[in-house]
Amino acid sequence: MKEPIPEVWEGLPVVSAAAMRALDQAAVEKHGIKALDLMENAGKAVAAECAAFLAAKGVALARADVVVCCGRGANGGDGLVAARHLRAGGAAVGVFLCPPKNDGSGGGKYPELVRVNLAAAKAAGVTIVEAGPESGLAAALARCDLAIDALLGTGSNGKPAGAVHHMIRELTRAKKPVIAVDIPSGLHPDTGYHSGVFVAADLTLTLGLPKRGLLAPHAKPQVGVLKVLDIGYPPALLKGRSLK
Repeated sequence: MKEPIPEVWEGLPVVSAAAMRALDQAAVEKHGIKALDLMENAGKAVAAECAAFLAAKGVALARADVVVCCGRGANGGDGLVAARHLRAGGAAVGVFLCPPKNDGSGGGKYPELVRVNLAAAKAAGVTIVEAGPESGLAAALARCDLAIDALLGTGSNGKPAGAVHHMIRELTRAKKPVIAVDIPSGLHPDTGYHSGVFVAADLTLTLGLPKRGLLAPHAKPQVGVLKVLDIGYPPALLKGRSLK
């Protein structure tokens, strides 16, 4: 018999991507929490877990070399915050960032939350390179101690393409320790299945609440060790009856 996905994990409700979006919206609109603050909390918590992961492997943060692969959406914003905090801790940090989508005028813009944190990361001394075949990602991964997957979050569906596909391929080839932010890129947040293009993480740091797909038995090879990070959601929201 197929093992079911649990409804509760470590005392927390297991949620769908839609429920998580509703929770985010409620945190901002009903509880007055700024989305920028949630992103800051998330990235800071991810950075702390990355530092602990490196320490467990005998690598001090001040001597560490970290590569952060960032998408163009909120997951990438979390990665940019984490990069800034890791750099503040003394690590050498290189961010490879997906270019923004074309806005129809020959250019493109990142969402506001990403733009704010991109500027802050640059100001903090984080090296940021636009992702692509000539970006130097393979060489950076070859010498790094840790790679962070902040490419795709729970709002993403379908097979990863373009720069994201390229970075997932390089992450797989590098065979370096990988920590995924919220969910391994390419994994469906509700089912735990993938299209064949995915990140296999050593550690997945999911934000706020565990997502259904992460608890699917067949997703274990991609998820690795799972840990839920508290990023400042009101306790009442996390125990809401509407969470499914």
